Amino acid sequence: MTKTHLKRSSTNLLQFVHFYFASALGVCLPFFCPETFHSCTRTGKHSFLVKAFAAGVILGTGFIHILPDAFESLTSPCLGQTPWEKFPFAGFVAMLSAIGVLMMESFATGYHKRFELRKPQPISGDHEEKSDPDEEGASGVHIRGPSFALKRTNSSDLNRHRIVSQVLELGIVVHSVIIGLSLGASKSSKTIKPLVAALSFHQFFEGIGLGGCISQAKFKLRAKAIMILFFSLTTPTGIAVGICISRSYNATSPVALIVQGILNSASAGILIYMALVDLLATDFMNSNMLCSFWLQLGAHLTLLLGAFSMSLLAIWGGN
Repeated sequence: MTKTHLKRSSTNLLQFVHFYFASALGVCLPFFCPETFHSCTRTGKHSFLVKAFAAGVILGTGFIHILPDAFESLTSPCLGQTPWEKFPFAGFVAMLSAIGVLMMESFATGYHKRFELRKPQPISGDHEEKSDPDEEGASGVHIRGPSFALKRTNSSDLNRHRIVSQVLELGIVVHSVIIGLSLGASKSSKTIKPLVAALSFHQFFEGIGLGGCISQAKFKLRAKAIMILFFSLTTPTGIAVGICISRSYNATSPVALIVQGILNSASAGILIYMALVDLLATDFMNSNMLCSFWLQLGAHLTLLLGAFSMSLLAIWGGN
């Protein structure tokens, strides 16, 4: 093995370690400080600020890091003018992925809600008032009492948090694999070195956003460990695959550009939708926030701080 290969191998190993620890630390941080990331009704106003920052990071990732890369790949001169320069495929795929996430969340949440409504419940002796028709099970058993309504609401919220965390991880993982693949296949260590620190911070901040969602979803320990490990290993795995195919991989080939462009577009659509709809809209329309001007102001500022942090990383290390 030549000195060049040894030097490149050590560089790739260093990248692997950097990205693994940055990703693992970020996604595990919410579990070290759970009181900061759980709902505000249990912990106070600071949770809104933390979640707004995480949402800003995810939103910045979608708009600043991923979507521009998708447009660059799908409008490359290497693909030719027809049809790639005549239609904005990157925006089209991002739009379809956002609509797809909306449909999936809607159908999944609707299924869980209908399941809860059909579930028969024993009649409580403390609540003999007539139940609402909407709360009557399909089996004819009346569902009574406010305690069941609260339990059903909590169950629906928990299912929603789980769907959000799983879809969010999917969107982040797709982009992380592409980053690792590109770095592992790159033949220029001078180009890679400035990116490693910036992308490590990128993975760290993304991990915080994802870890907060996983923490709220209250998965069992095994499911949490799998999701954390899966996210932590995606970029290092992409680097390893990139190293293996580096001799045959051509980043400017039409196939590579199309695959990267479509995957990045889909990932961007997922992350932008999740940040705006599932993370920001839910908290920013919360009655606790609407009743406090200073909490609103702080949440907006931390949202901008998260988005600007990712923007600065784009300037530092490129997209």
